[in-house]
Amino acid sequence: MLSKNQLGFLYMFMSICAFSLMDVIVKWSVNYPIGQVLFFRGFFGIIFYFFVIPRDRLHNFYQTRRAGLHLLRCLSGLIALVAIFIALRKLPLATVVSISFAAPIFTTIFSIFLLSEKVGVFRWLAVMIGFIGILIITEPGISELNIYYIFPIIFCLGLSYVAITIRQLSSTEPVWLISFYFSLSITILSFFTIPQGWIIPSFEDFVLLSFIGLFGGVANLWLSQSYKYSEVSLVTPLKYLALVFAILFGYLIWGEIPTIKTLIGAFLVIISTLIIFRREIYNKKIITSKTIND
Repeated sequence: MLSKNQLGFLYMFMSICAFSLMDVIVKWSVNYPIGQVLFFRGFFGIIFYFFVIPRDRLHNFYQTRRAGLHLLRCLSGLIALVAIFIALRKLPLATVVSISFAAPIFTTIFSIFLLSEKVGVFRWLAVMIGFIGILIITEPGISELNIYYIFPIIFCLGLSYVAITIRQLSSTEPVWLISFYFSLSITILSFFTIPQGWIIPSFEDFVLLSFIGLFGGVANLWLSQSYKYSEVSLVTPLKYLALVFAILFGYLIWGEIPTIKTLIGAFLVIISTLIIFRREIYNKKIITSKTIND
């Protein structure tokens, strides 16, 4: 029988594998319109969530008292998703994954203005280190005026706001409902792109495209389960396995070799996010101890 921490590790590892495979298929799907790929991500994600809705909520699973906040979460998530899909098609896989690690940096900044959180010297230092890492990674794109380097940053901005809204929603809403509304919004958005011309996929392509939604849906749930069973400080470092997978898949499938600048920048971004996570955990422990003493 696995302990809670071991279960947390297992769920995090499976989540990383699922997200990595989803990224690979998205990058492979370059011959299909982005709107059509979004449809597969949303629709097959919805199908998956119907299997995890509790039986006592099947008749009213859609009910919520926080529709406005769900809408904000879905809009920011859609911006992030479209941006990362474009980035995956136009940039090396390792580069996109490296920049995407910067999301906690932007979350820290947003939390100051949206949640009125106090940020100390260590977290500001982490933010600065992270931005230096981003500049190192994107410098080739800036020098060559490659506009596609902006899309992973847009993804980070969108994902950061998603993290804020989920933090607010999770106090009253179940994880599956938050994820369901997001998948539904993806599907609805995709329908508006039909006039741009969808392509009828072959059976093999249909199956692969379907896995985008299945991998995305199950990865989100496994990520939530990981945080449920284990402390964030224990499982968060496993996230950076995604860079190893990105380098491996990028080389084996597309012959991509990450540059030294990309690896150095990724190292700085990873260091900055680890500092942020460690400070958040430290602050939570202080708050908890004060509450107990009081």
